[in-house]
Amino acid sequence: MNRAWTYIINKSLSVDELSLITEAGTEFVTSWTAHEQKLMGSFEIYKNQIIIVKVNEQVTSASGCSIDKLTHFIKKIETQFNVELLNRLLIAYKSKDDVSVVHSSKIKELLQTNIINENTIVYNTSISNQNELQNWEQPLKNTWLAKYLIVV
Repeated sequence: MNRAWTYIINKSLSVDELSLITEAGTEFVTSWTAHEQKLMGSFEIYKNQIIIVKVNEQVTSASGCSIDKLTHFIKKIETQFNVELLNRLLIAYKSKDDVSVVHSSKIKELLQTNIINENTIVYNTSISNQNELQNWEQPLKNTWLAKYLIVV
């Protein structure tokens, strides 16, 4: 797998909803094409909060039209399940063994109340390939969110 996309789910979903999204996503990647060439892709939902779509570009490269198809599919999921997936201001961070999701505007408050700190693991969902996905867990202090850290 070379190319990867991530989408944070803005709210908790039921097991049934997650199952339906996974089924739809698997069906999408199974029929996904670029210029009528089949793409070899995968679809998963990480810890019930982050959708990960990957495509093996060593077989067939994703093109503009195939990426448009992915975006259309994601928008369809947003509408069907009343969720936000394309909001890049959503932040996913590790909370015990789970993933918590907040709007970036809440980060300062979470830091002030010690719910998170500079070492809290944040998921870098701006990744674009498999190598970046392997290192997507980063301490908050090493991300763009470091600007919210309070200097005492």
